[in-house]
Amino acid sequence: MTAHTYDYKDPILTLSGISMAFEGEVVLRDISAQILDVTRPGMSQGQVLGFYGRSGIGKSVLCRIMAGLIAPSAGTVAVGPAQQAVLPGMVGFVQQRYPLFNHRTLYDNLLLAAARKHAPAAARQHVDAYLERFCLAPHRRKYPAQLSGGQRQRAAIAQQLLCSEHLILLDEPFSGLDVAMIDEVKKIIIEVTTMDELNTVIIVSHDIVTTTALADRLWLLGYERDAAGALVPGATISPQHQYNLAEMGLAWHENVEAEPVFGQFVEHIKNEIRGS
Repeated sequence: MTAHTYDYKDPILTLSGISMAFEGEVVLRDISAQILDVTRPGMSQGQVLGFYGRSGIGKSVLCRIMAGLIAPSAGTVAVGPAQQAVLPGMVGFVQQRYPLFNHRTLYDNLLLAAARKHAPAAARQHVDAYLERFCLAPHRRKYPAQLSGGQRQRAAIAQQLLCSEHLILLDEPFSGLDVAMIDEVKKIIIEVTTMDELNTVIIVSHDIVTTTALADRLWLLGYERDAAGALVPGATISPQHQYNLAEMGLAWHENVEAEPVFGQFVEHIKNEIRGS
């Protein structure tokens, strides 16, 4: 496969020495990782990061730390070109149930989100633009119960983009979807990343094939072993489990799933997860 031309600029997200313990039990240990602004000639190029790990290993805890919803026991999270300490609302977090206010219309749900960042007139303009961009304009007066699952998901993503900065976390966005809906969600994610050069989507998923095909970076949360072979308490993201797919020539290729080298890499990731 042909590798694309790209370059990196300022950091978008930096995790520095993140550790987390609950009642003396270490869940996360000394996690340091960084996402840089990626640029490609003649393109508005955001990026997708895939985030993997076994069930119960601490992915949800790290997501909440990255979103500023809980503070780590140690370490810092910095976001945006200015690398500010993360606060709630800076990073969008779309959970599996796509939470919307059931007593508000779609338009009012989005307007409430936009009003957190913009003056009233600007908020309405942004909501109108997002409704069009996400093909939701015909449904603006519907309530969440009247929307399909795909429409609710698009609405939840738009909601988080309207009130956050350029970072958005998607928790299992492909779970329980058929093939057609998975293709629709993939299009939405690509649409989000191409809206702005800084837009970054972090996908937390057990669907390794779909997520890897979209991603240009991967993080794998797992355990390390000491010299005696015993597991070290607390999951971490070791340097060898931070993969740059652009550097490997696996990023930004249509139908990359059909390439033998892609299949080999996915099997490698699966084996690493099994061994973690």
